[in-house]
Amino acid sequence: MAEIDYSQIDFVIKREGSEKSSLIQVLNGTQEVLGYLPREALAYISRKLDVPYSRTYGIVTFYNFFKMERDAENVINVCTGTACYVKGADQIIKKLESELQIKSGQITPDRKFSIREVRCIGACGMGPLITINGVDIYGRITPEMIPEVLSKYQ
Repeated sequence: MAEIDYSQIDFVIKREGSEKSSLIQVLNGTQEVLGYLPREALAYISRKLDVPYSRTYGIVTFYNFFKMERDAENVINVCTGTACYVKGADQIIKKLESELQIKSGQITPDRKFSIREVRCIGACGMGPLITINGVDIYGRITPEMIPEVLSKYQ
């Protein structure tokens, strides 16, 4: 486990405020600097803001934009909104799972890839659709295209 630089969290608290009402902003800022929110960071923030750990943990686990684990190097989001789903998103997920030997929601052992299902990316006319790292968009993707797409990130 990587060592946490608590001075970075202190800087975020100084910037966002040390009031209980600043909790979400402090969590967000901490995630920006650390890349995720490990339990040790949550405990530290709880103590610094005088907020029960259960409340801090509850907020982090409620909002899906908070992450308690380090992300994979390449995060693959598969749109499973209605338009993408009816166009074959389930087959895209199956092919990704087969190629990467993980299930949706998991990270490969080498931390190179993860697969996530998202409800809608907002490009329904391009479905089925995946994004990689929130930047690269692959629309009208077929299961046969998956190996070539993955090879770009090896």
